[in-house]
Amino acid sequence: MTIKNDPTIVFDSVSIKRDGRMVVEDFSVTLAGQRIGVIGRNGSGKSSLVRTLNGLLVPAAGNVVVHGQDVAKLKSKATQLTGFVFQNPDHQIIFPTVVEEVSFALKQLGFSKKDAEVKALDYLKDNGLENMAEKPVLSLSEGQKQLVCILSVLIGEPKVLVLDEPFSSLDFRRTRILAREIDRLSQQVVFISHDLDLLAHYDEVLWIEAGKLRQHGAPREVIGNYLEYEKSQLEMSSVGGKGL
Repeated sequence: MTIKNDPTIVFDSVSIKRDGRMVVEDFSVTLAGQRIGVIGRNGSGKSSLVRTLNGLLVPAAGNVVVHGQDVAKLKSKATQLTGFVFQNPDHQIIFPTVVEEVSFALKQLGFSKKDAEVKALDYLKDNGLENMAEKPVLSLSEGQKQLVCILSVLIGEPKVLVLDEPFSSLDFRRTRILAREIDRLSQQVVFISHDLDLLAHYDEVLWIEAGKLRQHGAPREVIGNYLEYEKSQLEMSSVGGKGL
């Protein structure tokens, strides 16, 4: 697969249907930033939208183009272009030990089992985690599991890294440590987060509301408007006497 020199992500009139219901409808935007944040309420369509970036979901209509490549035409090779880290590491990890998990992406790229594990061991060492290589994944903390998930994606050298609320189960300290590590990456990052502070320094932010693009622009403006909107909705609920 040849990656074109076009570091943009394009959603062109994308609609997504899940369980017979349209969750994203006629969504269009072009993203060119190195760091892209995605915000919005639970159920707004954020996760469904970003899952089209590596073919985990196929749009009912429209096109998704990543770095000049039509994701629909790439099919299974889309994961070589876009790596995806889930909210819950237990939904992603499939092998018993750390080295096996990290080497899996290399086997998919055509490396032999032996070569993949040697390269995975070197990669873990480069990241200061060689002592974890033979550990059972189930023995790790949640933060360590999430780090293994991120490394198992990055070792395949994707051009884009998608993070779908990967820190939701982590404490403040571990969240900030992993966020700093992500900031150092050379990959383009698309990051869904309810922790808005993590996105304050990003290049651009998308606000998705009810499956549609509510706003796209600089973090300060978009996040500020989102917070004002949520505040007004909370106030309306209080006046109307609506409970949780």
